[in-house]
Amino acid sequence: MTPTETGTEVTTAAGRPPASSVVKVVPVRRYGQWITTVVLLAGAALVVRSLVTNPRFQWDIAFGYFFNEQVLDGLVTTIWLTVVAMLAGITMGVVMAVGRRSDNPVVSGAAALYIGFFRGTPLLVQLIFWFNLAALYPVLSIGIPSGPTFAFGSANVLITPTVAAILGLGLNEGAYMSEIVRAGLQSVDPGQTQAAQALGLRRGQVFRRIVFPQAMRVIIPPTGNETIAMLKTTSLVSVIAIPEILFQVQAIYSRTYQVIPLLITVSLWYLILTTVLTIGQVYLERRFRRGDLRTPQRSFRAVFLGRREPGRMEQR
Repeated sequence: MTPTETGTEVTTAAGRPPASSVVKVVPVRRYGQWITTVVLLAGAALVVRSLVTNPRFQWDIAFGYFFNEQVLDGLVTTIWLTVVAMLAGITMGVVMAVGRRSDNPVVSGAAALYIGFFRGTPLLVQLIFWFNLAALYPVLSIGIPSGPTFAFGSANVLITPTVAAILGLGLNEGAYMSEIVRAGLQSVDPGQTQAAQALGLRRGQVFRRIVFPQAMRVIIPPTGNETIAMLKTTSLVSVIAIPEILFQVQAIYSRTYQVIPLLITVSLWYLILTTVLTIGQVYLERRFRRGDLRTPQRSFRAVFLGRREPGRMEQR
């Protein structure tokens, strides 16, 4: 074909540019990504080689204690302590978040004071404080100030190590959960509340049926993170002689002097439990995001690895 010249453009009779004028696309060479990948793979290989070849890890002993009765008893204590502390923390968090939004300055001020105190002091100090509460208040009583007393009891009897652990973990977690819940409530468009009130719903009904269900989409992810953090934070209660998994492992290696393999055992159990909680968090987030077309639905693998899957939108 003979090329025809039209202005400054050169085309063939078929309307296509000649082969010599086609722009060649050169792919971008990402040298930085290649170097990073090689370094990471080399580092991973070195770590795996060290784990496999170093006899001081004593993997046989670590797995030998994996289903030890004493370790499993501590594991059960860790799990139920996590559940109870998180339930107490979530309950206190919702109450304090609602209190912070109150128009009553006394209520909002009391909620702010609670949050400031329990977030501003270390959890370990709070646990030891609750454990030694009898030194400050030997007798705990319920009644009217300067009036009749309805019930009383010895603080040494009432504040057991388990009660001290639940009070310390639950009240501390409530301060953090209150800010999470408050952020979730603020994420709901105020127009939702105004529309519900225009329909004649009371404030309590608006909160339970309109605001809180929508706020859960924002509340669930950080609450899952707090639950995982609480699972590991329960190890602090070993200082007040609660027989959770770390306390039990410490009791074993204080007799056998097999410190490293037993620490590996407890670390593996923590990894298993946190993985289970992570999977549950992913499915719970999906449950509360049903019907939200703004949020793409991602597979568990993509969520776990932090990848995006554009084009896959959640179906109603």
